[in-house]
Amino acid sequence: MGSSLSISMPMARSRSAPALAVLGLLGGLAAPLAQAQTQQHRIVTLSPSLTEAVCALGHCAELVGTDRYSSWPGSVAKLPKVGGLQDAQIERIVALRPDMVLLGPRSRAGDRLSALGVPVQVFDARTHADLKRMLVSVGQSLGESARAAELVARIERELDAAARRVPAHLRGRSVYVEVGVGPTAASAASFIGETVARLGLVNIVPGDMGLFPRVNSEMVVRRGPDLVIGPQSTLFNVTDRPGWAGMQALRQHQVCQLDADRMDLLSRPGPRLGEAAHMLVDCLLGLPQVLR
Repeated sequence: MGSSLSISMPMARSRSAPALAVLGLLGGLAAPLAQAQTQQHRIVTLSPSLTEAVCALGHCAELVGTDRYSSWPGSVAKLPKVGGLQDAQIERIVALRPDMVLLGPRSRAGDRLSALGVPVQVFDARTHADLKRMLVSVGQSLGESARAAELVARIERELDAAARRVPAHLRGRSVYVEVGVGPTAASAASFIGETVARLGLVNIVPGDMGLFPRVNSEMVVRRGPDLVIGPQSTLFNVTDRPGWAGMQALRQHQVCQLDADRMDLLSRPGPRLGEAAHMLVDCLLGLPQVLR
């Protein structure tokens, strides 16, 4: 019994030592892994679309500042505002001590912030494909690659579902989408143009005019869209424009005038793209049904 005990003890030690070593190694790795998984960023966003992307990926609480136009979700309203594309407040951004600043290519802040050692990421979401790449990239930066992939898939499902809701009598109709004064339109090449195309509509403003070109009112009258979509702020007196009162779309009340909230939803290439498509369908379904 004594001999067996003296033999078994070394054997037990020899078998358990590697296991203990592995456990020790895993224990040493556990803390860094846990820290990586729970790492808290300090994020500043300089476009509403990027603000919405961060929140949709579950990191809204890590935002410490946004541009003045970010309004969704409602919780971002209380955050410090650091200007906009052309007038970003560099000193205020630096004072917020961000470790991640997300901005668009038309912002003047990128080079100045980089020169001050502030980590900057630039995104240019002008099309549906750009938007998907942006979401995937932001997801990678936040350690949310799987969540970003699911978000992209969800947007696709929502776009498909919105398209299925468009009735047959609206499919193939021509549409003019106004996005601002000038008038400024969304062309077929823009992300808004791609959305209306997914709904089965034909944009009268071709992509070769640019993404959001200023258009000649006479051109719109000449092409005579079946449907007009745009902000209330520019379309409320649309019949005063030369020749517009006689357009079929206006005579038949085929006009979607969107309030500020719905216009914001439509004009932001972010995670609510599918929701924007459903909003457009809702508006179109509310129009009087007319014979083609």
